[in-house]
Amino acid sequence: MENIFTVAEFCLHHPEIEQKIEKTHTARQLARIGLLSFDEPKAAALISQTKFPNVPELLPPRDMPRRGLNSPAGKIAFFHALAHIEFVAIYLAWDILYRFRGLPKQFYMDWLKVADEEALHFTMLRKHLLELGADYGDLPAHRGLWDHAEETADDVLARLAVVPRCMEARGLDITPQMIEKFDVKGDEKSVKLLTKILEDEVGHVQIGSHWFKVFCQEKGINHETKYKELVGKFYNGKPKGPFNRELRIIAGFSNAEIDWLEERA
Repeated sequence: MENIFTVAEFCLHHPEIEQKIEKTHTARQLARIGLLSFDEPKAAALISQTKFPNVPELLPPRDMPRRGLNSPAGKIAFFHALAHIEFVAIYLAWDILYRFRGLPKQFYMDWLKVADEEALHFTMLRKHLLELGADYGDLPAHRGLWDHAEETADDVLARLAVVPRCMEARGLDITPQMIEKFDVKGDEKSVKLLTKILEDEVGHVQIGSHWFKVFCQEKGINHETKYKELVGKFYNGKPKGPFNRELRIIAGFSNAEIDWLEERA
């Protein structure tokens, strides 16, 4: 029987893309029919041992070129950047379930679901890129998301606050605007793709919110206060607005948290 932590280690430590995608989907299928073990075989390896593909070249966010959507090159650059975010999101989902042990089985099932859906998003985006005449790895990408994973590798509350409830939640604010832009252009294929990703991402942030609140409650601490503390500690710079209050509420944010984010921004 496959073991979830062994599969996670493989996906994190082997850079080959297709193999990673296949392993992720297979693990989810096995979990659904009760053929995936959740026994903990050994402690997690250091996060520094994680391996990414040789391409794309990873640059600091400030060094990324700026391109608009009004040209074929700009459209390719947008979807390449989004494909990279979804690809790294596969790593993020695998890493949170691999790194933090001794938690409820449902925690691992939830993040396996996220990994599976992020892998689907990446595959869809890569197909879209190929139709546009490009492929993942053709352009540079930034490593901001993974920097935050490394910074929070020893604290599950910090990981939940900063990655799903800060970095990934940003997609809830931005993606509806991008859907509207492509809709105005009459690009139905891009609209459909982004709409599917947005629907799933609301659920992913919701999972992050749920477990953040559960673990705060177990520790007897106020989750709103802890969220502010951790974002202030680990998030470099102020969170950018505007914030999509409707989607963030669905994804588990409180009005008080959103008010605080707006004040901070």
